[in-house]
Amino acid sequence: MRILAVDPGSKRIGVALSDPTGTIASPLKVVNHISRPIDAATIASLAQEYDAEKIIVGQSLDEEGKPTVQGRSAARLSAAIRSQTDLPVLLWDESHSTQQARQSQLTLGTPKRKRQGHVDDLAAAAILQSFLDTQIEDE
Repeated sequence: MRILAVDPGSKRIGVALSDPTGTIASPLKVVNHISRPIDAATIASLAQEYDAEKIIVGQSLDEEGKPTVQGRSAARLSAAIRSQTDLPVLLWDESHSTQQARQSQLTLGTPKRKRQGHVDDLAAAAILQSFLDTQIEDE
């Protein structure tokens, strides 16, 4: 089962996709934020294009587990995506996904000049891998 994951941001939206078995997450692309309805339609279209069966939206939470300002924005994006598709759309804690993405670049030996760019798609992959790992543990 392919799963699409989204790391929403105020300027860019990272998108990642799982392999067909739903065990490995890979960065897919970065989409520039335009407006919530257009972003939702773009994400729903990507899910359809890649035959995803589920969409995961990263949501930032505070220390008490409550959504932050960005987390509430992610919830609104999630609702907008639901209005564009019949696929299940789930919110998932995105805590530390950007730091994980930057760390993975270091681990992989990515040259410094290539690490200067955006890591939105890598952060989406970190969110998705976290979700996938939890699903494997539950089986």
